[in-house]
Amino acid sequence: MMSINFELYKVFYYVAKHLSFSEAANHMYISQSAVSQSVKQLEEQLGARLFSRNTKQVKLTKAGELLFQHVEQAYNFLRTGERSISELHSLQQGEIKIAASDTICKYFLLPYLKQFHQLYPKIKINITNRPSPICAELLAKGLVDVSVMNLPNSEYDKSLKISRLKPLQDVFIAGPKFRQLQGRTLELDELMTYPLLMLERNSTTRLFFEQYLQANQLKTTPEIELDSVDILIELVKIGLGISFIAKEYIQKELTQKEIITLNVNAEIPRRYLGVVTHASLPVPVAAQKFIDLLMTEKP
Repeated sequence: MMSINFELYKVFYYVAKHLSFSEAANHMYISQSAVSQSVKQLEEQLGARLFSRNTKQVKLTKAGELLFQHVEQAYNFLRTGERSISELHSLQQGEIKIAASDTICKYFLLPYLKQFHQLYPKIKINITNRPSPICAELLAKGLVDVSVMNLPNSEYDKSLKISRLKPLQDVFIAGPKFRQLQGRTLELDELMTYPLLMLERNSTTRLFFEQYLQANQLKTTPEIELDSVDILIELVKIGLGISFIAKEYIQKELTQKEIITLNVNAEIPRRYLGVVTHASLPVPVAAQKFIDLLMTEKP
């Protein structure tokens, strides 16, 4: 089994992160020559070149890219451990790193974030907004402590621990322009003949929708693809087409009769909003307090 000084990996991490030997030297308060020697030593011990260098730039080789994926994850895990220790006896300092989509932040998390801040005002809240599949990737890499996301039908990586928070019921929606369809039970294939507005392919909602169509032996090409639920709703309101969204996210528009729901003959399965953590890492104290709030409190 190969034994390599962890300090060499630390030097490699900072060079790879900044793609600069001088930046790594500045960050670690050592000379650039020491950085170069450490990288050379690591390359010799691994038997692989990790960086390609010229006078203008530094790039990771394929071997370097592969190693950085593991070293970055290990570094993030160690930082999480450090924060867990510092928060062990008190919540008077620290940070919580949360990943969630814009939609989930706006329609679900805001009151919980407010309550958490009132309870623990000295804990810094760091929120990364990404689609749910990207949130899962960030969590697997140790870049965030907890993700709140739309859960898919298929399973996530076994490295993730998933707890359901609340059910979501998707519906087809349209603007007043399509009011003649309201009250009817529409054939799904008929509905697919109308202009369809959908979230982009890297979203859980889009994947869920395509699986739903596939289960009914259908497929379609959206008229418009977007990465924002809010803009999607606005386009539906002005009559550009029909869309598919969780009913929980459109309560205000339904109450104000700005949009309508459409009935279809093919039942739409229920899905869930969930809180996700890393299965093999201890959850930092502050993050666990936030999860407890999500699981037990009503905002």
